[in-house]
Amino acid sequence: MAYYGKCIDVVIEQLDKFKPEKDSPDQFLEAASSSLQALSPRKQAFVMEVLSGCLEYWKLLTIVVDAFYVRDGRLCLWADYSLFQVLCYLATFQLDELGFQLFCSIIKSQPTRKTCKFLRFFFNPLNLCSWIKDEWSLVYETAHVKENWINPLMRWQPEIQELLDQLEGVSSSQTAIFKTKAKVTEPKEFNLTTPRPRAIPVPEPVPSMAKPRQVPRSTYQEPKEQQQLQIIKRHNRLKAEELLLRANVEELRCAMPRAHRAPPEQDSKKKLGCATHIQKSPKLTFYRPDNIPIKLNTAAILREGALYQKQVEKELQRVDKLVDGAGDFSEFLEWQKKMQAKDQEEQLAAGECRRLQGKLSHEEAILARQNLIQENKQKADQKKEETAELMLQCAERRLREAKSMKELVEQVTEAQKNVKVAQMKLVKGRRQIVQEVMEESREMLQRSSEAAREEQRRRCELISQLRALETQPTRKGKLVDLTQIPGYGVEGEMSVVELRERLALLRDTQRREEEEKRDQIIQDKRTKSQELLNTLEQISLCRKAMGKTAAMRWEQKKAQAVTGAASQDERVLELQRRIQERVAERSRQGAPPAPPPALC
Repeated sequence: MAYYGKCIDVVIEQLDKFKPEKDSPDQFLEAASSSLQALSPRKQAFVMEVLSGCLEYWKLLTIVVDAFYVRDGRLCLWADYSLFQVLCYLATFQLDELGFQLFCSIIKSQPTRKTCKFLRFFFNPLNLCSWIKDEWSLVYETAHVKENWINPLMRWQPEIQELLDQLEGVSSSQTAIFKTKAKVTEPKEFNLTTPRPRAIPVPEPVPSMAKPRQVPRSTYQEPKEQQQLQIIKRHNRLKAEELLLRANVEELRCAMPRAHRAPPEQDSKKKLGCATHIQKSPKLTFYRPDNIPIKLNTAAILREGALYQKQVEKELQRVDKLVDGAGDFSEFLEWQKKMQAKDQEEQLAAGECRRLQGKLSHEEAILARQNLIQENKQKADQKKEETAELMLQCAERRLREAKSMKELVEQVTEAQKNVKVAQMKLVKGRRQIVQEVMEESREMLQRSSEAAREEQRRRCELISQLRALETQPTRKGKLVDLTQIPGYGVEGEMSVVELRERLALLRDTQRREEEEKRDQIIQDKRTKSQELLNTLEQISLCRKAMGKTAAMRWEQKKAQAVTGAASQDERVLELQRRIQERVAERSRQGAPPAPPPALC
């Protein structure tokens, strides 16, 4: 008993290490045989035979052991999983070879309580002839399962039953000695109401999506009302610009400060000329430099309108002061223009110096580059001579290597001719085996799919029948008169019908109040939007006038910049002289002239 107990313990230890998801059986058996070299040859042969059988019939053993843990072995430890697999394998595949006596000794070497519980579950005729047979038939053929495994187990069932009764009697006599005389508490089940079985839902078909409607073309078109408003707005803006231009041209003379006072005759001539120009061109067209729309919020519009309003008030105050006899800033403006012209001349001279310095550095860089090119040419000639010698040496070495490679290729091709014939035979045999296995698996899948469809159809019929029984009308409760008052004596008591009427009246009043509030809000929004539109028109007019004044100032500055010229100081003359010297030196060396760099 101790001999076989040790062998079974070794097998259980090896099975605990096996993981079917990661390890392959062949590699695992090789590793196990190498680790069991310390055992005797007899023990090693027995252990390897049991271990290889357990791995070969792993699926059949897991079906039985998993069912045992679900049904009768709920309180057993999962650490004994490999023990139950070994017992199942010995009872199913090795009982005839080992014999009943040797099998009994193996059973007695293991824990009695666990082995008895598992063998009683496994050798139960109901389990063997029903679900065990059906589950094994899914893996192997039914006739093979019945003849080679189920029938031998049924023949050994009476003897195994006697052995289990004998072992349980011995264990019960041993445990009776240790039992105390105290009265054992017997638990009783709770008398709970059985819950109502849950209704089985009918499988709903997959809904088909309705074809959506096409987007109408009017979604991408601007409405006619908006186009008409844009046309009216553009017409009003042109009118306002024309009025603003006339107001700027016909401005009072006292409101226009100038540096040099012109005689009154010239002023009158200018006014007449402007008046005649306005009379000759009654229709004016304006072209904006950019038509980029700027979206402003309410706060920005009001802020900008207030700013322009303050500017208008300041201008009016200035005009009033001039009318009252305030002084003019013509002398200060003349001095300021002189100083600005002087600063501009200095800036132009400094810019000319920077440009000439850049040109001088460019000429010096050209000379340095010419010297560098000559040095590089000399180095390149030396490098070419060295590379030519190296290329000759490489060519000789490649010829020797090519000859050696040809000899090696001839030797390898002769050796591969015999290997290819054997490989072709092996591939053909494997292809035939794969085709046979695929045909068998295809037939098994067809049978299983047909059985699943039949089972699904039967379940759907049962569910539809149960739903039909549940949906039968049942009359429950009693009739209620909604027009009757309950009569509890409460103040303001009324019937359900009266309550509904009063609630309907209350909803109507609330709806009317909401509509009135909504109309008031819409009216307020319209007034605010109209005010904002007026301020926007005013802002656009002010912006237009400011843009025109800025353009006039820019034209004046541009004309002054064109008429003025940079003064020729000593620094500029010195730089020009140095540049001429560098150009003459470069021309003496005979190099082609390079394009000057772009200087700011």
